[in-house]
Amino acid sequence: LYKIFLHSVLFAKKRKNLFHIYSISVLILNNSGFKFQHLYFLYSFGQASVSYAQSLLGAPETRLTTLSNGLRIASEETNQATCTVGLWIGCGSRYESEKNNGAGFFLEHMAFKGTKKHPQSALEQAVESMGAHLSAYTSREHTAYYMKTLAKDLPKAVELLAEVVQSSSLSEADIEQQRSVVLRELEEVQGSLQDVCLDVLHATAFQGTPLGHSVLGPSANARTLTRNDLVEYINSHYKAPRMVLATAGGVNHDELVGLAKQHFSGVSFEYEGDAVPVLSPCRFTGSEIRMRDDALPLAHIAIAVEGAGVASPDIVPLMVANSIIGSYDITFGGGKHLSSRLARLAAELNLCHSFQAFHSSYSDTGLLGIYFVTDKHKIEDMMHWAQNAWMNLCTTVTESDVARAKNALKASLVGQLNGTTPVCDDIGRHILNYGRRIPLAEWDARIEAVTPKIVRDVCSKYIYDKCPAVSAVGESVYFYI
Repeated sequence: LYKIFLHSVLFAKKRKNLFHIYSISVLILNNSGFKFQHLYFLYSFGQASVSYAQSLLGAPETRLTTLSNGLRIASEETNQATCTVGLWIGCGSRYESEKNNGAGFFLEHMAFKGTKKHPQSALEQAVESMGAHLSAYTSREHTAYYMKTLAKDLPKAVELLAEVVQSSSLSEADIEQQRSVVLRELEEVQGSLQDVCLDVLHATAFQGTPLGHSVLGPSANARTLTRNDLVEYINSHYKAPRMVLATAGGVNHDELVGLAKQHFSGVSFEYEGDAVPVLSPCRFTGSEIRMRDDALPLAHIAIAVEGAGVASPDIVPLMVANSIIGSYDITFGGGKHLSSRLARLAAELNLCHSFQAFHSSYSDTGLLGIYFVTDKHKIEDMMHWAQNAWMNLCTTVTESDVARAKNALKASLVGQLNGTTPVCDDIGRHILNYGRRIPLAEWDARIEAVTPKIVRDVCSKYIYDKCPAVSAVGESVYFYI
């Protein structure tokens, strides 16, 4: 039995722009010991290789059609054997009150418990017989139901999605069964301290406003929500103008429009008494919540200022700024050679176990911040250097900082769209946020237009002399800001 380990890859010269010769040193372990052996092979690149810019311009077009009731259909067509199709709806915990907070998340659980036409077992069998995967998620401003399946099964997938959204059975027995499941999930989420810390950050930063609501809602609501509450939520928010039927993969747009007309033409676009829900502005409040628990081994801390909304022209410079700060984990190699200055300091001074810069954007506001996990003795040091990184963005950011951050940001944007499901999610959210799909080429141009002066000016606008919101969960979370 041979065990082969890849030792190194050496590149030889390029021949006629067509081939590379590779030399691989292979470490072979056999019964008599170790030995090196060199293997050579040719790899053809051919004439079809394209540059990064050409690949962006050659990306498939996203086609958009609107039905008479206001429901929008968007698709990106590729020659793949699979596709992802889903319904993205402009509603989430921001549209909930204190009384029904958690209704959207509860409905997400009820979605797969059967429809008026298909009981749960028949629905599950229909999905599994296609080899498909049916899923859903709820956020503060969006709800999505989507299915990944073979391209040939698109008609059946659209039919099932239409049933799940429009004809969920919502039986009392299923509601009681899911109530215990939701309560159990709420308990489990308390074990994810990052989620707890960021939820607490929203609660203090947007206190007294709907953006301060948790997506999951409080356990008291999970115990008391009724079928009438869920039906009222659907009737209030599941309206055609707030829906996007999005697809990506091996689909035909015209076929999709025909399916949408067949299954979604009956979705209402009218509100009872013309009571169209209008989002009230969510006020940001510089404040803090600290939850001390000395039984926890580490402190989880987030600090944030008010950020930009999704449609703000400042969003791209802030994305570049966050890319300059970057992220770090104690398992990273590199140490003092890491590209992010804050990451280098974290490694050299043992400031934290991990950190990450984040920008949570909503329709009219956002949170621009840094989340980190550290030992109780290092909290103040890490907080000092995190705020120092912010000040550097406002005052001393350099050409090389911005160039590196732009490259990292471009790679991240392209890398996130790996597969039909993330592409479909991107399409659905873009149509809801911007009314169109912003192509990668446009993102690339907007990123490329960012200069060090723009970063300094925009960061000064959002960070300099602003009162932050802070949340802290864990051991000895007492520190000065």
